[in-house]
Amino acid sequence: MAKKKSKYGFKHWIGKIHLWLGMASGLVVLLLSVTGCIYVFSVEITEALRKDAMYVPKVESTTIPISKLWDDTQEKIGNDIKISSVKVSNNLEKAWIFGCYKGNENAITYFGAIDYYKSIYVNPYSGEIVAVYDEEMDFFNIVKYIHWSLLLEIGLGQQIVGWSTFIFVIMLITGIILWWPKNKAARKQRFRFQWKETTNWKRKNYDIHNIFGFYIATIALIIAFTGMVWAFSWFQAGVYAVGSGTTERPEVIAKEADKNLPKISDVMETALEKTKLAYPDADAFSLRKPTDSLATVDIYVQQNENTYYVSHEMRFAQKTGEILLNRNHSEKNFGEKLITANYDLHVGAILGIPGKIIAFIASLICGMLPVTGFLIWYGRKFKKKATRAS
Repeated sequence: MAKKKSKYGFKHWIGKIHLWLGMASGLVVLLLSVTGCIYVFSVEITEALRKDAMYVPKVESTTIPISKLWDDTQEKIGNDIKISSVKVSNNLEKAWIFGCYKGNENAITYFGAIDYYKSIYVNPYSGEIVAVYDEEMDFFNIVKYIHWSLLLEIGLGQQIVGWSTFIFVIMLITGIILWWPKNKAARKQRFRFQWKETTNWKRKNYDIHNIFGFYIATIALIIAFTGMVWAFSWFQAGVYAVGSGTTERPEVIAKEADKNLPKISDVMETALEKTKLAYPDADAFSLRKPTDSLATVDIYVQQNENTYYVSHEMRFAQKTGEILLNRNHSEKNFGEKLITANYDLHVGAILGIPGKIIAFIASLICGMLPVTGFLIWYGRKFKKKATRAS
């Protein structure tokens, strides 16, 4: 007896998967897409709003030594909040930014997780505090943490965001399968809008969902994959392994401090000067004070303005200012460079403003997909009900 052929084909079940997963993750994907759109140009907007604080009115011959400026600024703001880091711009016209952050690891929401988070803009020539910004309540920081963890505790929030993004990736793939035309004639109709005056809203909505979804699929996958790098350690490890060809991280070996060298009075200033000599064309240098007698002075070197995909690392002995480590970006393997570039890939900054525009448009369309997809489902469901009623 011949086996009865199922009336449901492959694309039918792909369509069901696409629908069920869309219903499960649609609201989160919509929220992530909208916040992603808003955040793409956060740096440019923030810098425009803080322009008066960012730039000093008069450039003098020398800046105040960094350790003295740190101590003086701490004294001015009092002991209720503690300075934890400083970002020194290589642009002589820019203020230095002292960061103050204290978190609460037991909190379950964004607002509960931060005791204080402030940025203090200081004139490095006069020591004047130009402005103090409460970053906890900053609009773009709140948007970032909605996008990052839905304003929940990071461990919980990132799992929700990560798995919703994972589902979105499956939806993109199943969407392409559903969209893929059967033949050449059908293919011509799938790449562009062919609307007439008589075209109804359901057809227009269907075309918007499919055609826009197809054109931004590649960019959307890059955005989704880079988001998953932060959400899942296993995914980050996989990206690193693909990029480097190994699961082993390179061993970074620093020199042992020479105990015979003389102790110096201001190691932070010495470390900063040596770093500037090593990377004279870098955009900025971020450093922290040693936390104890065994700690080193570590400096993160940001090579290019407002991007992070090229960075270097220097380490200095606390007492003598001796260079213990100078790791140039070129020494990293491709896996490390890929992980380092993750943020800039995610927001499009790796291609500058054009890249950010592409990321903005792609995020906007990603936000439209759950809405247009829901309307397709609703239209079909309504049509079936109307048919049954008649």
